[in-house]
Amino acid sequence: MSRLMRFPSAVKRDPAVDAWMHEHRGPLGTIAQQWFGVMRNCGDDVQELLHDGHPTACIGDVAFGYVNAFTNHVNVGFFLGPEMEDPQCLLEGTGKFMCHVKLKPGNEIDSTALKMLVVTAYTGIRRRLEPGPDNQPLRDSA
Repeated sequence: MSRLMRFPSAVKRDPAVDAWMHEHRGPLGTIAQQWFGVMRNCGDDVQELLHDGHPTACIGDVAFGYVNAFTNHVNVGFFLGPEMEDPQCLLEGTGKFMCHVKLKPGNEIDSTALKMLVVTAYTGIRRRLEPGPDNQPLRDSA
């Protein structure tokens, strides 16, 4: 069984994601928009969709990150996050396949470290999708 989350309906720019961003204004919306923008800018191959009610960033159809706004915080989450290196110990969660960084208005975060987590999530999925020795895309390294 593949551990990669695939979303064949991902597109370059999903109007549903833009509508979500429009609906989430204020400090939490600003945080979500900022970090989803970082995900969108990781590469030309980034696509997106609204999955389970929150913006999700993909490489092609394979998810690497998401944002979600709650009552008092925003999660910047990562698919396969538990496998990522996190030298600043920003990641939270006990899931086998996903974890997140919790952001609250007024609480400082090491934005450089969080940006590195976004880039690490993006590049980690890209590596999994690169052709292997037999020229077939790798579906999972586990």
